[in-house]
Amino acid sequence: MKSYLFLTFAIVFEVAGTLLLPVSQNFTKMLPTAVLFLSYAISFYLLTFAVQTIPIAVVYATWSGLGIFLIAIFGRIVFAQALSWPTIFGLGLIVIGVSIVNVYSNAH
Repeated sequence: MKSYLFLTFAIVFEVAGTLLLPVSQNFTKMLPTAVLFLSYAISFYLLTFAVQTIPIAVVYATWSGLGIFLIAIFGRIVFAQALSWPTIFGLGLIVIGVSIVNVYSNAH
């Protein structure tokens, strides 16, 4: 269960870093750029703990899948980016897929 906590925080830091990409303005704004790189570094560091007990395929599917989902949601909220119904449906499928991968993995 501790590995899933590491994975959760790795997702949080990855999403934070990705949301800072437009704020960094092509790495010309120093503070957002520094926080962006720090967020990614922390995310990858936390992933190293998650892969110790969870299969790497499950870790990566969860990290990337939920990251995509959360970035789309926050992109809508923070940057007012449009989400079409097919996009929302696809994001729902990602969440379902990640759930299936985690429920049926041998990580428990």
